[in-house]
Amino acid sequence: PVTQAAVSAFRTFVVEAAHPVEVRAEEKPHLVQWLSKRLGRSLTAPDLRAQGFRLMGGRLLPAGSEPAAMLMYDDDRGTRLTVYSRIGRAEGRSVFRYAREGDVAAFSWVDEGMAYVVTARTDEARLLTIAEAVNAQVRGSDRDRL
Repeated sequence: PVTQAAVSAFRTFVVEAAHPVEVRAEEKPHLVQWLSKRLGRSLTAPDLRAQGFRLMGGRLLPAGSEPAAMLMYDDDRGTRLTVYSRIGRAEGRSVFRYAREGDVAAFSWVDEGMAYVVTARTDEARLLTIAEAVNAQVRGSDRDRL
């Protein structure tokens, strides 16, 4: 279900030219603080410049009775990707799961009670590299808070 919700959000907002995000990257501290407060967990906006993507901004989304956060990134070729996160249903850690719905690919996983999905119109290998970078940064920020 979390992957389907993330793909649906991706398809809805990635095509937007004027309003792809609610809060732009220029307001990153506010964006991260706002989304963290709404989710009740400290979030990180991963730095994906090494993978060729820059943060555009993010938005709050509904996820059933809970909120979800979506961060959007783009590259110099206009490719957009999203990092979707919400409180997960499981503790511990899961393996990465790959899914493809038409032209949209996604990697999802759960880590310490948070579910993450990285979604883009790109190939599996490139998306895996990005998902691994997101995971490393999210896990690193968790260790920093302990």
